[in-house]
Amino acid sequence: MSIRLGDIAPDFTAETTEGTIKFHDWLGSSWGVLFSHPADFTPVCTTELGAVAKLRSEFDKRNVKVVALSADPLESHNKWIGDINETQNTVVNYPLIADPQFKVANLYDMIHPEVSDKFTVRSVFVIGPDKKVKLTITYPAATGRNFDEILRVIDSLQLTAGYSVATPANWKQGEDVIITAAVKDEDIAAKFPKGHTRVKPYLRTTPQPNI
Repeated sequence: MSIRLGDIAPDFTAETTEGTIKFHDWLGSSWGVLFSHPADFTPVCTTELGAVAKLRSEFDKRNVKVVALSADPLESHNKWIGDINETQNTVVNYPLIADPQFKVANLYDMIHPEVSDKFTVRSVFVIGPDKKVKLTITYPAATGRNFDEILRVIDSLQLTAGYSVATPANWKQGEDVIITAAVKDEDIAAKFPKGHTRVKPYLRTTPQPNI
C-alpha cells in the first residue's frame, strides 16, 4: 500500500531494542519519526543512527518520539548498537524495531522492488499527534539523511499546524513566515499583532508568531 500525506499511519505491534511497542499507544500524544534502514551493520545507517542519538534532546524539545526500523532480528540489532555507540561516540537512546518478516516494512511500503524483495529503503515518516502522516521522504541507499533538515521540517509542521501561516524556502526557526491566502487583509492585524509586510497582494509576511 502507498502511504499518502494525511493518511492515518498504520498501527502495528513490534519487538524493539526497548521492548514490545504498540505503535499508536507508544506515540501517545507525541509527534513521531519512523525511519527505516536497509540492513544492520551497514555503514551509512551506522552514521545515521548515531546522528539521531546525538539529537535526542532536540527531538525531546519538540515532543517528538523517534523509532528506527531495520529488517533484521533483535539479536543483530543489539550487536549493531554496540558498533554504533563505539564508532559514533554516542549511546543509542531510542528503540530500533526488529522486522525480520518485513511486516512493518510492507505495511509502510518500505520495500524497494527494483533492488530486492528484501530491501527496506531509506524512508522517513513524520507523524502528528493525531496519528496522521505529515511528511514522507525517501532517500537512495547511498545518500545519508540530513536530520537537521528533518528537525527544520518538524518546526515548520508544528508551527503551521497552529497558525494560519506557511514557511518560505529555506526557512529556519525564528525567521519571518508567510500569511496564508485564507487570511483576509482586514483580519491580519488581529491575527498577527507583531505586524506584517505586504510584498505583493498574494505574498504577505509576518514575524514568526509563536516565539
